[in-house]
Amino acid sequence: MEALKNWMIDAANILFDDSKNDLRSLPRSVRLQILLVLSFVWTTVFSLYIFSYTSFAFGWAGLYIAHIGLIFAVYMTFKHFHKAEAQSGSVFKTKNFDPFKIMVIVFVIVFIFVFSKGIEILTSPNPSSYSIPYDGPSKSVFEKWLPFSKDK
Repeated sequence: MEALKNWMIDAANILFDDSKNDLRSLPRSVRLQILLVLSFVWTTVFSLYIFSYTSFAFGWAGLYIAHIGLIFAVYMTFKHFHKAEAQSGSVFKTKNFDPFKIMVIVFVIVFIFVFSKGIEILTSPNPSSYSIPYDGPSKSVFEKWLPFSKDK
């Protein structure tokens, strides 16, 4: 179990720790842009694989927003943990209840709830799906075009 924990910490440090990342020579804004482009690419690939054509746009937009939120949340979390480790002062001892810290915690909790609810919706079967039989269009193509033609 400890080996898995260490592996996960090392994998996260490779992505988000500036001193261990292979992109460490690039400016921070470029590194963030690269992460956002990668999330765009992987979201598009996943959406093409999972969603149907009718739900592709909403599924893709939801996943892309979730990726961006996840990247920012993880990045900010690692930055705050590294800063807190360097300062090593407890919030309860210093009485420094920063509203930003509280909002980050609330955002992470809400984000986890929304993300888990989305996964639940994607994986749950819908018993009322396709319960209305479809026998084709009620009018033919010519009947639909007839009101717009000169030969009424």
